Amino acid sequence: MTSRLTLISHHLCPYVQRVAIVLQEKSLPFERIDIDLADKPDWFLRVSPLGKTPVLLVDGEAIFESAAICEYLEDSVAPSLHPSHALSRARHRGWMEFGSSLLNAIGGFYAAPDEIGLRHRAEDIRDRFLQLEAVLGDGPYFAGDEFCMVDAVFGPVFRYFDVFDAIADFGFMAATPKVCAWRAALRVRPSVLAAAPSNYDAALRDFLLRRRSALSALIKSETT
Repeated sequence: MTSRLTLISHHLCPYVQRVAIVLQEKSLPFERIDIDLADKPDWFLRVSPLGKTPVLLVDGEAIFESAAICEYLEDSVAPSLHPSHALSRARHRGWMEFGSSLLNAIGGFYAAPDEIGLRHRAEDIRDRFLQLEAVLGDGPYFAGDEFCMVDAVFGPVFRYFDVFDAIADFGFMAATPKVCAWRAALRVRPSVLAAAPSNYDAALRDFLLRRRSALSALIKSETT
């Protein structure tokens, strides 16, 4: 691909990270422009009908929504990050959606207003990891030795837990050794490392602190 690629980004957005990982895995050079989602510029709203990141500009033409962007890149540039077999490919797409639903569960966790809600949300996340544990093989990645699109989805998911685990022991992966090994493999993957800014952990922690949630209260208690 010789097109000029520009990724419109928010520095904490996991869906942006997903696209950045795919771009890196396909060795595609791209420019990254961060915007403030609390003060969206007019030009961004013109290229993002939903007002969300990511947006990929391909020679100035906009593609919005991470799933559509990743599928465009998959259709356009080798190497393939999806299985060649149709049934396996459909299964992988299902687990990508599972990863997106897990991001929603994470959002519910860090926004929980009280300790009871926080505990229930943590239990929900633990249950989802148990579901993953049941389908994982020997690794190191979702489908074995080859990095795939499902891995690109879960790299940003697991990044949240580096911050959560530093706040308190919620036991998210206490009963899921395969998930833990997968998380460890993704943590050191160059494309996953490069997908988030170097100050990501500190920026996420600051974001969580300002949520006025049960989790932010835990963070405040560490410093008092």
